[in-house]
Amino acid sequence: MKTGQGKRGRHAESNTETVPLLEPAHRAAVDAAIEAHRHRAGALLPILHHVQAALGHVPDGAVAPIADALRLTRADVHGVISFYHDFRRAPAGRHVLRLCQAEACQAMGARRLQAHAQRRLGLPDGTHDTADGRFTLEPVYCLGNCALSPSLLLDGELYGRVTPERLDALVASCNTEVA
Repeated sequence: MKTGQGKRGRHAESNTETVPLLEPAHRAAVDAAIEAHRHRAGALLPILHHVQAALGHVPDGAVAPIADALRLTRADVHGVISFYHDFRRAPAGRHVLRLCQAEACQAMGARRLQAHAQRRLGLPDGTHDTADGRFTLEPVYCLGNCALSPSLLLDGELYGRVTPERLDALVASCNTEVA
């Protein structure tokens, strides 16, 4: 081993991380969320919800200022964002379609309905957003509408006993709106 190149010296460059910067409007929204909630006990979740409500997602650049304000590590903040499925790290499509995947809905055909929705929206396996940014398809685990399975939320509105034909009609109604 050469002198001056211990384990840390050889790997220092691979451990260097670039913190993403926020555009000014996003930074203002993050700062407002921090100021509104920083003094609350358990402020992290309210701050993250506030940021997402303002921006539609929690951008990667928001992690560092939130962590600094709450005296947490960036890993702590990132861990909460990645643990809770409701937090998005990128903007959602214009229309958000959430399909219930809980047991009652599965028993009534939710998996077939999801496969149909993926085909209808042109989503390859593993993707959730349409290429044109119009739709985001998300699995959720219980919408509390078990008696009317399978259920979905479209832009926050609950629908039950959804068939592939009804899903097609709902998607079509979104496509006929004025852009």
